[in-house]
Amino acid sequence: MFSGKKAVGASAESGRAHSRRPFSSRSALTIMAFLAPAFIFVAIFTYYPMLRGAQMAFRKWNLWDLNDTPFVGLGNFRELISNPLFLHTMVNSLIWVTASLIPQFVIGFLIALALRNRFRFRGLYQAVIFYPWAVSGFLIGILFRWMFNSEFGVFNDLLMRVGIVDSPVPWLAKPELAFVAVIIANIWYGVAFFAIMILAALQSVPQDMLEAAAIDGASRTRTLFSIMIPSIRSTLILTVLLRIIWIFNFPDIIYAMTGGGPGNQTHIATTWMIQFTQQGSYGLASALGFIVVGVLTVFTGVYLLLLTRSNDAK
Repeated sequence: MFSGKKAVGASAESGRAHSRRPFSSRSALTIMAFLAPAFIFVAIFTYYPMLRGAQMAFRKWNLWDLNDTPFVGLGNFRELISNPLFLHTMVNSLIWVTASLIPQFVIGFLIALALRNRFRFRGLYQAVIFYPWAVSGFLIGILFRWMFNSEFGVFNDLLMRVGIVDSPVPWLAKPELAFVAVIIANIWYGVAFFAIMILAALQSVPQDMLEAAAIDGASRTRTLFSIMIPSIRSTLILTVLLRIIWIFNFPDIIYAMTGGGPGNQTHIATTWMIQFTQQGSYGLASALGFIVVGVLTVFTGVYLLLLTRSNDAK
């Protein structure tokens, strides 16, 4: 009886083994044929422009004669670094990322915690909060430029009505105030990104763990720091990394609100690069882009290395 069952089992296993088609070179070629259009598209529209842009950084470009592009080696980089605006722009880029990222993360996290709970009109609140992320950054910049207008802007009107200021504040006319204004606009724009990502991560936290913590008498603060945050730690780290890269490469709001002014004082690396392009200094613009990519590559490598070491230590 047992031998009969073994025979049936063996025949079933043999049938399943025969039903599996071996992975042949023909199958590999078929898969490659389907993937080829995607590879070609990425190569033409991503890697080819990147390589062309990279080689532009080592040539001298003349807007009036684009056929005359002599090789200058590191000349564009030397000219760029010796420019007094270079260090100021790099510092601005660092302030732009840091001052935008921290409030975005904190406010977005708090909103995600609030939206995690079920309440009336929750979907409507989500739509209102997530809406800014669907709007163009350039359009957001134009909107905030109007709101910060010194003559008829909403901010000045509110400040004067509550008695904080007696006369209109020239938000976009003074460099220090203009940079504060663009950072405020960027904070408002980026909060939705963190709220969306963190809310999705929080909803993946096992409910039975939260219920067990509540039964054990854990407070909300203890539950947050002992269960929720550790459970979504990897998502938080990757979200912050992506947002840092995004903010560093995000000239839309600054370009729409101040154009890098007044007096080139609100430039970050990418808005300065746009200015070089408009002036026909393609070599300098490409060299600056080369530096931006290098900085982001090094930062990402160090960030992931420290993250890996932190995980290994645990």
